[in-house]
Amino acid sequence: MYLEHFRLTELPFTIAPNPRFLFMSERYNEAIAHLLYGVHCAGGILLLTGEVGTGKTTLCRSLLERLPDNIDVGIILNPRMKVEELLQTVCEEFHIAIAAPGSGIKVYVDALYRHLLEGNAQGRRAILIIDEAQNLDPQVLEQLRLLTNLETDTRKLLQIFLIGQPELQDMLAQPEMRQVAQRIVARFHLGQLSQREVGAYVAHRLRLSGAPPNLFPEALMKPLYRASKGVPRLLNLVCDRALLGTYVEGREQVTAQTLRLAAREIGLGRTQRRPPLRRWPAAAGALCLLLLTFLVMSGMAGDAYTGVLSVLRHAQLPTTAGKEA
Repeated sequence: MYLEHFRLTELPFTIAPNPRFLFMSERYNEAIAHLLYGVHCAGGILLLTGEVGTGKTTLCRSLLERLPDNIDVGIILNPRMKVEELLQTVCEEFHIAIAAPGSGIKVYVDALYRHLLEGNAQGRRAILIIDEAQNLDPQVLEQLRLLTNLETDTRKLLQIFLIGQPELQDMLAQPEMRQVAQRIVARFHLGQLSQREVGAYVAHRLRLSGAPPNLFPEALMKPLYRASKGVPRLLNLVCDRALLGTYVEGREQVTAQTLRLAAREIGLGRTQRRPPLRRWPAAAGALCLLLLTFLVMSGMAGDAYTGVLSVLRHAQLPTTAGKEA
């Protein structure tokens, strides 16, 4: 809706994992270096973890563009499968024909092994990428480890990328997963952007989209960082909504108020309400003070003072307030 208004060539803050928009921060450069090192190890498991929305999938797409042409890639986006289902999916990703699907694990493993041997003879390599790997069943993880045993006398035939949230690290740290963990040849945890990097990230995306200068003033970078915590996906959501709001207002530049409203509309930056259970002592104390005042006026304060004082202590209010009353 706002492309023409801001003279943009494309949407700058889409949440699609477009590798062209990848902002190569210091951490992203380190991650790419670790993963490329793992690729050149030619075998084993590579591990990439990070919180939700930190750009793991985008980084992986960028890595794929840097791979040589002699590498065949299979990608599994939803790994919530049983062992046989996963092996069937792996064969489908590498275009391996199975004469009798559903004939058992051995049929799939044998077919995959023959395919990898043929590819190796032709100078080809194979990489299997599994996204959302924190959802893998432990038995499936063990089967993946066994797939890394497919090898010749000189090299492994299959390399596996596991991409997932921090829970994946916890899974691999379990004693029963130690054999899988020992097959990891490279690992990297992707963190959020720093406050300094947020400004560079926004400028990078706007520049690629042909945006005019100062569309997002520098003064907005600190509140933008506070709202998003440096998570790229949240940055995209807030900035996209802020541009929409600025367009509706007919402005040429995003304002602090529009940015705050955008953050609230996507569920960020809301002021938390005080829990009701933490307000009742003050209300009870005020009621007791009113009751004590009534008793004083009625001449019954002597017997009631001790009981009211106990209530005030229970309500965690200063007892001096009761004495003054």
